Amino acid sequence: MNKPRLLIILLGLLSAIGPFSIDTYLSGFPTIAQDLQVSVDKVAYSLSSFFIGISLGQLLYGPLLDRFGRKKPLTIGLIIYVIASLGCAVAHSVEQLIIFRFLQALGGCVGMVAPRAIVRDIFPKEETAKMFSLLMLILGVSPIIAPSVGSYLITLLGWHSVFYVQAGMGFLLLVGVMTSLPETKEADTTMSLKPKSIIQTFWQIFCVPQFFTYAFAGAMISAGVYAYLSGSPFVFMKLFGVSEQQYGWIFGFLAAGLIASSQLNNVLLKKYSSVQIIKVALSIQTLTGLLFFLTSMMDMLTLYNTIGFIFIFLCCQGLSYPNSSALALFPFTKEIGGASALLGGLQMCFGSIAAAVVSMLSNGTSLPMTGVMAFCALLGFGLFRLGSKFIKHLNT
Repeated sequence: MNKPRLLIILLGLLSAIGPFSIDTYLSGFPTIAQDLQVSVDKVAYSLSSFFIGISLGQLLYGPLLDRFGRKKPLTIGLIIYVIASLGCAVAHSVEQLIIFRFLQALGGCVGMVAPRAIVRDIFPKEETAKMFSLLMLILGVSPIIAPSVGSYLITLLGWHSVFYVQAGMGFLLLVGVMTSLPETKEADTTMSLKPKSIIQTFWQIFCVPQFFTYAFAGAMISAGVYAYLSGSPFVFMKLFGVSEQQYGWIFGFLAAGLIASSQLNNVLLKKYSSVQIIKVALSIQTLTGLLFFLTSMMDMLTLYNTIGFIFIFLCCQGLSYPNSSALALFPFTKEIGGASALLGGLQMCFGSIAAAVVSMLSNGTSLPMTGVMAFCALLGFGLFRLGSKFIKHLNT
């Protein structure tokens, strides 16, 4: 695992553990609801609990990654993920599913924090955005294959099988980390794990203007994507009547736009700066979100224009995410684990809120999903514009 390409593959697979854990069971919402004798909206709370677990877990792993190095926290987190996945598989009530999904996220989210820190350990700062784009290439494969895998597993073996597969995937990654991943940062005994010290470190990171601006802007636009994840099963399968298998293909097609745009980002970075790319991407994403919402309000949505709006929205995400992440982490070196955790925690915190709001506002229409997507894009764009002026003022 000395070659950078092989390292990126493993880091990409670790990063994909969260999305894979989401995407494989989305198409099973109606089946799970029927089996557990609850509504689809109740099952959606297991998605919200997963987002909450990821948000809290990332804040926990940040200091641990800086204190104990990268491998030990990764190993412990993956063990928790495997055990919790098995718990999801044997859940007999929606309440049990919600709890085990929270624990599953709490363990698996280490795979979302550590790769960002390891990239910064190994690669020069100016190459960070490019490496994040490569991670997104692997990360983006998950939304393409996971829904289809999930739908076929659910159809052939039942929804419980999805979580057995997730447990198996977690075990294989655990073996890969233990046997093939090099330690990229030695343990730092000077890093305190006392709550007061951790909070002070997070606050210092939080107060860096460049981090604040790009972390919050990136978190808001990511929240719009999670609103789509939360609302799309109902919109596609209930409103438009597509089957579980068709939903998987639609989901995969939309994810392909995210992958393609993330790789286009590498080409654009040769000519344009990360800030220039984000500015254009956020402008298009905000306009798309608002048009999507207005079309929904006027009851003019069809299956095809819904796919079109979401496709453009996700393409913009593929351009904005790697650049906003790289710019947010750029000022840090020693506290990179904490900065990566705080960045991911903010993204998942806003994501979980957006997903929960979509569920709570459920009214039998597409308005909750489209409205939250539009709001998140608009607020993210506003934060970017306001923060950019502040950073520019400080640098003059």
